[in-house]
Amino acid sequence: MAGHELPEPADRKRKPLADHTSSDLRAAEQTRQPCDPAFRHGVVVGFDGSTSSERALAYAIGMARRSGSGLIIVHVANRLPTTVWAGCEPPVFVDVPDHRTEVLGLELACADYLAEVPWILVERGGDICHELEEVGREYSADAIVVGSTHGIVGRIFGSVAGRLAKRAQRPVVVIP
Repeated sequence: MAGHELPEPADRKRKPLADHTSSDLRAAEQTRQPCDPAFRHGVVVGFDGSTSSERALAYAIGMARRSGSGLIIVHVANRLPTTVWAGCEPPVFVDVPDHRTEVLGLELACADYLAEVPWILVERGGDICHELEEVGREYSADAIVVGSTHGIVGRIFGSVAGRLAKRAQRPVVVIP
C-alpha cells in the first residue's frame, strides 16, 4: 500500500542508539549472566577424555578442593571449516555432530573422584582456546587447567596449552 504507514505498536518501538546510557548497558550485561553463581571463581578445566585431559582433571579437582571452589569441566565440540568439505570460498564453519559430551557426562557422573567437589559440565563448539577463555571469563574463574598436547597435530597447528597461555586473561596451568 503505497503512501500509507502503519504505526508500530508502542511496545515494539526501540530507543535510538544515542539514547542508551551506560547504566542501561551495564544493567543489560548484569542480566545476561549465563552461569551458575555457585561456580563463580571456580576452576575451569578442558576435558576431552584423553590421557592428558584426565591428568588435568585430576589436578583441577585437587585445586578446586583446596580452594573450596567449584569445578567447571569444559568439553569443546568439533567445528570444521566448510571449505575443507565443499570447496567454498567464504570461511564458514559447520558443527560436526559430537555425542562425546553426553558420553563424557555420563562417565563423569559415575566417577567417584568427582564426589569431593561440586562440578558442572559445559559443552561449547568452536576454537578450544577461545571457548576455554570465554568460559573462564563468564565464570570469573581463578584459573584454567589444560593438559599438554603430544603428537604431530600439536606440532603442526600449535598446542592448545601454548596458544591459551599466550592469550588468556587469567592463570593457565598446563599439566604434562
